[in-house]
Amino acid sequence: MNNQLNRRTFLTQVSAAAVATGLLSFPFISGAKSLKEQKKLGIALVGLGYYSTGLLMPALEKTDHVKLVGLVTGTPEKAKKYGDQYAIPKTNIYNYQNFDDIANNPAIDVVYIVLPNSMHKEYVIRAAKAGKHVICEKPMALNAAECREMIAACKKAGVSLSIGYRLQYEPYTQRIMQMAKEKPYGEISMVHASAGFRMNRPTDHWKVKSLYGGGAIMDMGPYPLQAARYSTGLEPIAVTAQQFNSDPKVFDGVDETTSFQLEFPGNIVANCLTTFGASVNFLNINAQKGEYGLNPFSGYGGLHGYLPKGEKFDFPEMNQQARQMDEMCLSIMEKRPSKTPGEEGLRDMIIIDAMRESVRKGGIRILL
Repeated sequence: MNNQLNRRTFLTQVSAAAVATGLLSFPFISGAKSLKEQKKLGIALVGLGYYSTGLLMPALEKTDHVKLVGLVTGTPEKAKKYGDQYAIPKTNIYNYQNFDDIANNPAIDVVYIVLPNSMHKEYVIRAAKAGKHVICEKPMALNAAECREMIAACKKAGVSLSIGYRLQYEPYTQRIMQMAKEKPYGEISMVHASAGFRMNRPTDHWKVKSLYGGGAIMDMGPYPLQAARYSTGLEPIAVTAQQFNSDPKVFDGVDETTSFQLEFPGNIVANCLTTFGASVNFLNINAQKGEYGLNPFSGYGGLHGYLPKGEKFDFPEMNQQARQMDEMCLSIMEKRPSKTPGEEGLRDMIIIDAMRESVRKGGIRILL
């Protein structure tokens, strides 16, 4: 197939898709009730796995604009343990059967969906119907079609939808995004980004099962994909991908490793990798006047930046999750668009859908 034709077709189709799905603007739909006078919003965590209990809960003790007021879990032991630890009233603790009753709880303004990927769509839509603002962990859903349903449900309900791209709220990533705009080292020609870890084996974690939307591309994959996009400030016009699985007995119908290549306008290329088979974490950007980037670039802390000629840049350590949730909730209170709205999650899923198509059929793919 003619690659130039593919690129021209992609540019035409992706522009049409952007208009159809609202990608060209992020109109903010105000919440169902006035939040103007509130100093802190009340948030409920939906799903009490490690990310909630080990990271979000401690972060919520450091936030200025949001506080933990509710829990949703299917495990009574977790409900009691964390309810007691964080002094959550029993009236603010729900399970998956009575989840919709949060509609009648004025203490809860926001729900944060921290569930397996296959459950994101259902609980975002249920939260929206309950009149609650929503934060949803990445990846947003199983595919772009689900993302569109979630966006539509939140707009219909008049609630905000943000995706948990925490890195866009921390200073290292923001510096990289600034350099994409200002081009202090000239035009960018190539990006390399990799993120992964070696998953313990044997394991029965949901992340290695297709039923729950697992796989490396659906866990660590959004990090290099996002990095390629924000480090160039551009949207890709073509993608190819390859997947590898050295242990099919462990990885049940999902990828252990995905390598993918993105082509951007101006002949910029990004080579990216995500894996459950090795510990890798770096972002390297090659520009006319040298290389710069972050190593590591997606950890919860310990990030480091480097510039051409051996120069470095660093920022004081901060709690990424606290800053993310504070900024998301402040935007709700001030009725501003989210920095990372549902449309941002949709962009990534359009590309991931195209990667899967490239793996199945081979070759360069149009991202629709």
